[in-house]
Amino acid sequence: MRLEGKIAIITGAGSGIGKATADLFRQEGATVVGADLHGADTRCDAGSEADVAALIDEVVTRHGGLDIFFANAGISGGLDSIFEQDEKAWAEILRVNTIGPAMAIKHAAPHMKERGGGSIIATASVAGLRSGAGGPAYTASKAAVINLVKVGAQQLTGSNVRVNAICPGLIETGMTQFVYERARAKGKEDRLGHLNPLQRGGEPIEIARAALFLASDEASYVNGHALVVDGGLSSSHPFNLQAYGRTAI
Repeated sequence: MRLEGKIAIITGAGSGIGKATADLFRQEGATVVGADLHGADTRCDAGSEADVAALIDEVVTRHGGLDIFFANAGISGGLDSIFEQDEKAWAEILRVNTIGPAMAIKHAAPHMKERGGGSIIATASVAGLRSGAGGPAYTASKAAVINLVKVGAQQLTGSNVRVNAICPGLIETGMTQFVYERARAKGKEDRLGHLNPLQRGGEPIEIARAALFLASDEASYVNGHALVVDGGLSSSHPFNLQAYGRTAI
């Protein structure tokens, strides 16, 4: 019961990582309000400041405070190249993926400070670390999230409100479903995630466990950090073992 007595908001809670995290947080004793456009406790456009502010105010009024905000909602925008994505696509992806977490920090942190502290977590991505894991707007939006949590941590100095990010690798969710379906249709499901040392894709619960750590007092000294959960994918630049006269075990 690592979150016993805590009050948490999770966006993007209708499926995938958000749903798995909401379920896990509840098992660990938290009162959780899941928000999404579909399939969650509360309808919320995570990229709308008005919606985010109203959601936080409602939770604080109903439950008496706020301890955890997991700004998990996001959209991919597909894999179009920089020459194919137009201004409208860029604006929408940045609105949801980057502005959404920024508004979560802005409106959640004051309530957490009143309670003596709290934890804000944002979903970034390995795509935010380097290219090759998403479209250009998605990659830029997630890189912005990684630096956003660093800025947030600094600007909340003295508040005991921690701000961190999680950078998932390939996880089977609604966002990546087309990748998994295409691989299965071609009989190549075993190739999914083969570029990381664990040679597999991840499950939503594996990201949920990372969120649980960051939300809990076990991470009481972790702040302004981007926790990578990708099976080791980002631990190395791509290279070919055979080209160096080496083979894997």
